[in-house]
Amino acid sequence: MRLSTIVFCLLFFSISNAQQKFDQLEYLLPSPNELRTASGAPGQAYWQQRADYNIQVEIDEINHKLTGKETITYFNQSPDVLTYLWLQLDQNIFSHESASKKYNQDAIEEKMSVNNLTRMQSSFDGGHKITSVKGVDGKDLTYFINQTMMRIDLPKPLAKGEKFVFSIDWWYNITNSQTIRGRSGYEKFEDGSSIYCIAQFFPRMCKYYDTYGWQNKQFMGRGEFTLEFGNYNVSITVPSDHLIAATGVLTNENEVLTPQQITRLNKARNEFNQPVTIATLEEADQRIAAGMSKQKSTWKFSANNVRDFAFSTSRRHIWDAMNTKLPNGKTAMAMSMWPKEGNCLWSKFSTKAVAHTLKWFSHYTIDYPYPVAWSVDGEMGMEYPMISFNFGRCESDNTYPERTKYGHIGVIIHEVGHNFFPMILNSDERQWSWMDEGLTTFVQYLTEQQWERNFPSGRGPANKIVDYMKSDPSDLSPIMTNSESARQFGSNAYAKPATALNILRETVMGRTLFDKAFKEYARRWAFKTPTPADFFRTMEDASGVDLDWFWRAWFFGTQPVDISLKEVDHYQIDPKDPDQKYHQVKEKLATEPKNISELRNLEEIKQTYNEMDTTINDFYTHWDKNKPDALTQQEYRKSIQGLTEEEMALMQNQQHYYQLSFENKGGNPMPIIVNFVFENDSIATHRLPAEIWRFDDTLVTKVFVTEKPIKEIILDPYLETADIDRSNNHYPPKEEVLRFEAFKQGQNRRGGGENPMQRAAKAREIRP
Repeated sequence: MRLSTIVFCLLFFSISNAQQKFDQLEYLLPSPNELRTASGAPGQAYWQQRADYNIQVEIDEINHKLTGKETITYFNQSPDVLTYLWLQLDQNIFSHESASKKYNQDAIEEKMSVNNLTRMQSSFDGGHKITSVKGVDGKDLTYFINQTMMRIDLPKPLAKGEKFVFSIDWWYNITNSQTIRGRSGYEKFEDGSSIYCIAQFFPRMCKYYDTYGWQNKQFMGRGEFTLEFGNYNVSITVPSDHLIAATGVLTNENEVLTPQQITRLNKARNEFNQPVTIATLEEADQRIAAGMSKQKSTWKFSANNVRDFAFSTSRRHIWDAMNTKLPNGKTAMAMSMWPKEGNCLWSKFSTKAVAHTLKWFSHYTIDYPYPVAWSVDGEMGMEYPMISFNFGRCESDNTYPERTKYGHIGVIIHEVGHNFFPMILNSDERQWSWMDEGLTTFVQYLTEQQWERNFPSGRGPANKIVDYMKSDPSDLSPIMTNSESARQFGSNAYAKPATALNILRETVMGRTLFDKAFKEYARRWAFKTPTPADFFRTMEDASGVDLDWFWRAWFFGTQPVDISLKEVDHYQIDPKDPDQKYHQVKEKLATEPKNISELRNLEEIKQTYNEMDTTINDFYTHWDKNKPDALTQQEYRKSIQGLTEEEMALMQNQQHYYQLSFENKGGNPMPIIVNFVFENDSIATHRLPAEIWRFDDTLVTKVFVTEKPIKEIILDPYLETADIDRSNNHYPPKEEVLRFEAFKQGQNRRGGGENPMQRAAKAREIRP
């Protein structure tokens, strides 16, 4: 009795645990309302704020200082009455008082880079220096600064439908991006010139929205930026020998470009196949040789319905451009700027990678709505509306390693792709990094595969996430973890969500259903602020597929996928026809191995007694007990009396029945995919949906019927479920062969430090 009770309790726990994994997500997601509906679409009462900016900035190249002033027009479109406003001062993370110096850990390593040592003892005086905050009437406004946030108290409450206009003057010392890691800064070259990649440079409105109210969580360096859409007019004053790439459209090109550059730019606007060079390498060398210009130029840019603004400026810039046709028939300019140190890569790949990204991200989401997209060499990877800062430099002989090439193309696709997530689908990056990084990485993978067959994508396919999923559980965080608190951030925010979406597309939903739902999500939330619940609900609503189990396992959980092929049982129907059964038994006996005694007796026993004296033989001496007699034939005829032809055929068929037992050792319930390999090496693929685990998430069985016997069974044959242990995915069990390396003592095992391009060139030189 006691044993039965224990067995019952264990069974009940197993079923309850399985059902919990397939429960609906209602209690984990916020309740739908008139702002955000149960379908995942914006509701009829959805609202969002707006902020317009008029900005004037100047770069002091000698002192690496930026001075600026701005006028902000803030529109309260919420139903709430606001008594104060919050702004972001992101540069304050570099100030002496920044808490980031305290909550970010340091460690002494056996080998320390100079940059790391420099950071530890840096005396750099960073941070926004606010010199004026005034209302439209010119009166000072009351404000206080808390680390990277600034609150402005309003002279009177701001009601729904009202706007507030105010101005801020400020300056700050620009960070050296090579010594102080950040998302913007300057890179100085030996010739004395610098490349400036400037972002987070002006006090920016925090987002105020229905889900969190003011998003004024401190900027700690990892969680990025959540901002309001608005219109920007920005004037940038720099030395007159500089070229600028920026968010928006250049509105005074006749004032800052040469007639030759304007002619080339107009030619590029009509070129859709090959980039047109606007500013050449030779011209960049001439500007560098002439030294810093004492004259100044002001470049003016206008951008509508964007959530941020960034720019890059330098005399070292080379510039090319081409036009891009989008799926809806409209066009957008793809453009790049870079220094000569990257010319071998950038002149060949950058602008084409920009155009390629606009085309394929538009294909999978919505058509790119802006007039231009820039890729700028900033020796980093960071994104802003219409402009991104990327990396990729050449060796001294103008060759480049394979890894550098694909890293260069990949980072451009990723950062330009961020124009869609989060620059258009304006998710809260400070809260949920995966909604911009993970979704962008996923579409990046699709776009990379459209660039070159077998492009070496680092993230996306299920098998690429296995090492991360094998990690110690204590070192894993659910994807649904705040940006600043997630462990193994790169894998958690980029790789795992991208892999999850690829598994949804390839294995769970199928490409057609997934693509329709994904495009619907993009359409619904373009220029709005989606949350995770909006994404989850839209994907289900637009596809008709219940995915709550998937979101729970992949986004709210950390359990890995490890499904094993635990047991295989092979059956055939036992025929009632005694003659047929007799022949089968006879064949089986003929092929069965004989025991050692029987084999030795055949040799050592020359004659048995009955062979010497046949008088002791009787009926049973030579009786074949398996051979049917008249009585068994009569019993057979009686047993089949009244059967239809179909029933007779079923009884007589010699099909093979395989009962497979699958064990879920990892805990993550996933579809089961098996390949059956037959004797002639033909293959049959069977797919079982994840719902097979809904009653028992530890062990399930399934019977498969085949015409031919199976030679081999392979679980997860196409590496599509991120199974962390493939040693238990084969029947018969597959032996893993471990190899060792033999080499001559003293041999250079690394093969030298040259890249393949350099070795190929050397081979051509010595070839007879």
